[in-house]
Amino acid sequence: MPHPLFQRYLPTADSIRETPILRPLRHLLQDPELWHLHRRSVGGACFIGMFCAFIPLPGQMLIVAVLAIAARCNLPLAVALVWVTNPVTFTPMFLFAYRLGAWLLDMDPVFTELDLSWESLRASFSALWLPLITGCLVCGWVSGLTLAVIARLTWRLHILRRWRQRRERRRANAVSTPHAAP
Repeated sequence: MPHPLFQRYLPTADSIRETPILRPLRHLLQDPELWHLHRRSVGGACFIGMFCAFIPLPGQMLIVAVLAIAARCNLPLAVALVWVTNPVTFTPMFLFAYRLGAWLLDMDPVFTELDLSWESLRASFSALWLPLITGCLVCGWVSGLTLAVIARLTWRLHILRRWRQRRERRRANAVSTPHAAP
C-alpha cells in the first residue's frame, strides 16, 4: 500500500490521459499497471528512470515513457526520476560519466577542464563520444540498479514492519479480551 504522501504528489491516471498532447496515445495509457504503486512497479520505475537520466540525448522523458509503458512500470515515477538530470546537475553528471568512461577505456581525457562551447565540442567529438557513452551506460546501469534494489528492499522492510505491528496488535487484543468460558 503506497504512502499517502506519494499519492498526493503523483498525478492521477485520468489527469494524464486527458492532457491534450497525450490524447492520441490514450489507448497506451489504459493499462492499470502504469499507475499502481507496488514493489515491482516502483522498482522497475526506479531502474528505468535512473538509467535514462544518464542518456546524453534530448527527449529523455519520451524515452522513459516508452520504456515504462513497455515494461509496465509506474509511469509517473519513472518520468519524475529522469528529472535527476536537470540544468543544475547536467554538467557534473555527464562530466563524471565522461571521466569514468575514459578511465574504463584507459584513454586520456580530452576535457581536463570544463569548456562546453560548441566549437570545442565539435572539434573533439570523435574523441569524446566513446568515453561519454561508456561512462553514461555504466553510471545509468549502476545508479538504476542501486535505486531499484533500495526501493524494493525499503518496500519489503516496510511490509515486514507492518506485519509485525499487526501481529503485536492482535496479540495485545487477544490478551486484553478474555475468552468466554464454555
